[in-house]
Amino acid sequence: MSRAAAATTRERISINADWKFSRFTSNPDSLSYDKLKAWVLPCANDFIKGTKRQRPSGTPPGNDVNYVKSTFDDSSWESLTLPHDWAVKGPFNAPGIGGGMGRLPSNGVGWYRQKLNIPSSDIDSGRTLFLDIDGAYSYAAVWLNGNLVGGWPYGYNSFRLDLTPYAKSGDNTLAIRVDNALESSRWYPGAGIYRNVWLVKVDPVHVGQYGTYITTPIVSSSSATVNLVVEVENDKNTSQKVDVVTEIYVLDTGSGKAKGSVVATFPTKSVTVASGAKGSASASVEVSNPQLWGPPPKQTPNMYLAVTSVKSSDGTVVDVYETRFGIRSIEYNANKGFMVNGQAVRVNGVCNHHDLGSLGAAFNTRAAERQLQMLQEMGSNALRTSHNPPAPEMLELADRMGTMVLDEIFDCWRAGKRSSDFHLIFNDWHEPDLRSFVRRDRNHPSVIAWSVGNELSEQSSAEGGSIFKELQSIAKDEDPTRGSTVAMNSAGPNTDLAAAVDIEGLNYQDGAYGSFHSKFPNKMIWGSETSSCLSTRGTYLFPVTKSNSETVGGANNGGDGTNLQVSAYELYPPSWGSSPDRVFSAQDHSSFVAGEFVWTGFDYIGEPTPYDSARSSYFGIIDLAGFKKDRFYIYQAHWRPDFPMAHILPHWTWPDRVGQVTPVHVFSSATEAELFVNGKSAGRIKKGQYEYRFRWDSVVYQPGDLKVVTYKNGAEWATDTKRTAGDASKLNMTSDTTSISGDKLAFITVAVTDKDGVVSPRASNAITFSVTGPGFLVSTDNGNPADFTVFPSKTRKAFSGLALGIVRANAGASGTITVTASASGLSGASVTLNVG
Repeated sequence: MSRAAAATTRERISINADWKFSRFTSNPDSLSYDKLKAWVLPCANDFIKGTKRQRPSGTPPGNDVNYVKSTFDDSSWESLTLPHDWAVKGPFNAPGIGGGMGRLPSNGVGWYRQKLNIPSSDIDSGRTLFLDIDGAYSYAAVWLNGNLVGGWPYGYNSFRLDLTPYAKSGDNTLAIRVDNALESSRWYPGAGIYRNVWLVKVDPVHVGQYGTYITTPIVSSSSATVNLVVEVENDKNTSQKVDVVTEIYVLDTGSGKAKGSVVATFPTKSVTVASGAKGSASASVEVSNPQLWGPPPKQTPNMYLAVTSVKSSDGTVVDVYETRFGIRSIEYNANKGFMVNGQAVRVNGVCNHHDLGSLGAAFNTRAAERQLQMLQEMGSNALRTSHNPPAPEMLELADRMGTMVLDEIFDCWRAGKRSSDFHLIFNDWHEPDLRSFVRRDRNHPSVIAWSVGNELSEQSSAEGGSIFKELQSIAKDEDPTRGSTVAMNSAGPNTDLAAAVDIEGLNYQDGAYGSFHSKFPNKMIWGSETSSCLSTRGTYLFPVTKSNSETVGGANNGGDGTNLQVSAYELYPPSWGSSPDRVFSAQDHSSFVAGEFVWTGFDYIGEPTPYDSARSSYFGIIDLAGFKKDRFYIYQAHWRPDFPMAHILPHWTWPDRVGQVTPVHVFSSATEAELFVNGKSAGRIKKGQYEYRFRWDSVVYQPGDLKVVTYKNGAEWATDTKRTAGDASKLNMTSDTTSISGDKLAFITVAVTDKDGVVSPRASNAITFSVTGPGFLVSTDNGNPADFTVFPSKTRKAFSGLALGIVRANAGASGTITVTASASGLSGASVTLNVG
């Protein structure tokens, strides 16, 4: 009954469609955060425990700006659908923006406008109307019908504004301003309203924003205690007494809906809420034989749905609020590592920035799901959201797929890293930003810890310890069930910060594991950021270092500064980093270390170390287009030791290296391997202790084929083959899906091959994509950090034989899409996608 009532009591409506947009490279309206600040600060009052901020009297700034008025003619502005990143379309020559921020035009002021229709029934019935923005970069300010509603400056946080006082029946003019400064970030931040936007309609008496908090303090296979707190808001002008009833169902993670009958029901709680105030109700219930949430492959990410009904004194259901949650226990064990449901789970994690390659920062659920699927295939079970809150849907995916999340919020505190970054507003906003962040995410079972800072300038000082303790106190006030940490790259074990954190998170301090463990024998340690190995997919430079890790440098040290490439032998980190091999060894020598978060899972826009003149990073295990680098397979071999696999590198098409030494390496979960060069054995070798690859460093190149046969416990385990490619002859096109609809995307790979279908690993042919039917090409890429072709381009050169096209269906369309790829002198290819 309560689920059926939800449609009539609470509505959450996407308002992503039908926006008008214009970007200005100089300030078009004389507004700034400094002018808007006094009116924006009170928007954080729900997330402040101390003195509330008062909205000034008088006319707010901006109410006289043309862009907020219903009479303004925006017909010449760009029409678009959110989420939107105005900068990702390029070009890569934005004035004042260097390689660190990706060279894309993310700076400027952006205005968004929409006609928002509010039925008279909503106004007449006195419903409360909220605008929920999941993320807008940055300094967002919102007007409705020419009235400043409020805003939120931190571009990564989700926020809510109350539209009710300014709404009217019929068309309403909603205008949103964002303001991006130069030097606001160390990486590509994106630009604009790059996450989803919602209109929420509720009864004046309703469950508040993030208004439920569910914990599972006692968990076993036979029974679990589930505690619930529900916060009720009363926007009526009289006190209201309500009953709060919550039922638990098993969640069907595919549909996101409840399935089956009620699993458990919390005791009904009555609460009286004063006018304009909030009241809370707490309850507890036992769930028998719970289906626990845990990370695959040894555990299953089961989920539940709590359906909360708020009933008025006459029994009428005035609000229904749904909360997804999981039943699980976690423990930070100093010697066993991270524990989930009493089982030690090695943290095989990666760090990721929030952009989605050629899609930029505009969030797309399918693109994020694709990333998590590839990471899980590799054996990764954890994600660090470096260095900011993710889109809400990313955590929903993590819940469903069983990926553990180190949820991170700040890259800096009071001392900035860039002239216009978060340090400018830290004093005013760290409390509401942190409370909002924790409150939003704390019901997600995938979230295993809070990280409140990364490589902070204050980390080695007494100030670092004191700031952390304040942030830690806030996080524990909102959620005492999880530990708080920071990522420390220079703070040693004798610092105030190291003494204060709940979890010792070490960035690139592999050699300090022992000293931290000795100093803090009761604290868990993990590598919060490791490796930072560099490479470009399919690029192999000679000679190859004999070391298992060597700082990238000139032509003899894995780097090509002319072509902006780094060798894919996966041995070349920057000065502060290490190869995967060296990190594995350091962690295997310290069995108490809970695991690691590798920098990074995917390449990302910006931070193009070691070549700042490039456009995107070299750190990823997977490149910007989503193509696996060779490094993928050394992690897969180490993180999935029971998975039979073998991977040879390099490719074996070297017409300019006949007769020259061309080392062959193999990544495998096997213990022995034998390499065959054109059918002749190059030797059978065993992997030694603290060795993570097989190496044949004296192989002389001759055209033909390589084959490796691997063994484990004396039995054949897995094989791999590399063949010399003939002349490029044709294109081969594959799609990750056969059907798309809504905001789902098709990721289409085009490979340049010889007549026998062998990929031409050095091919760089220009490939042109075309789309017919009810869809369009969103972007193209090839994973080359030195390719400055704009992402929306229909023509893209292959890089190491591959190129990517991303296709989307038209909104509400049905039918068939045909995607075709062509290249001069090569046979073309096509795929067909069903729409609807």
